[in-house]
Amino acid sequence: MTNKIILASASERRIKLLKQWGLKFKVYPSNIEEITDYKRPSDIVKDIALQKAKNVQDKFKDSIIISADTIVVLNGKIIGKPQSKKHSDEILKELNGSLHKVYTGVVILSDSKTIVFYDVAKVKMKKLPDEKLYNLIGKHMDKAGSYAVQDKNDSFVKKIYGDYFTVVGLPYNKLKKELKKFSINLK
Repeated sequence: MTNKIILASASERRIKLLKQWGLKFKVYPSNIEEITDYKRPSDIVKDIALQKAKNVQDKFKDSIIISADTIVVLNGKIIGKPQSKKHSDEILKELNGSLHKVYTGVVILSDSKTIVFYDVAKVKMKKLPDEKLYNLIGKHMDKAGSYAVQDKNDSFVKKIYGDYFTVVGLPYNKLKKELKKFSINLK
């Protein structure tokens, strides 16, 4: 008998993915300020994902908590979620035609075990004319990089090198492998 599974995230894309992969879970978003002292992207996403998991752990004893964090990195610069439509415009112009990295950190936490890992994928963006970029401004305010690879109408991504689901926000292959250590299987 597996313990109750809690997703410490309100991310619609993560919720949808876990349901698609056959996991039964409850959603309880953490309410942390996403602040870290780490500088390396891999350490940042792991630390913030761990903070999110620990934030909800006290409320769910005997549960398995899954949390994640995703950032976009272009030429060593971290690009987070846009703070305004103007910021969204700046981000999209910066990413236009770029090759950048997307890091997703994941934590699986129980009372007896903590697994922390990350995955990284490279994303090649199309070089879009200004009028096409204009249509994307402010469309994805809740996503790092101000774009959504999973949005079928988002014509910004040219190619992904690595796990597509890392870019969406939950690396499938690594998550599947690590959940087996808790006797949990994904489809």
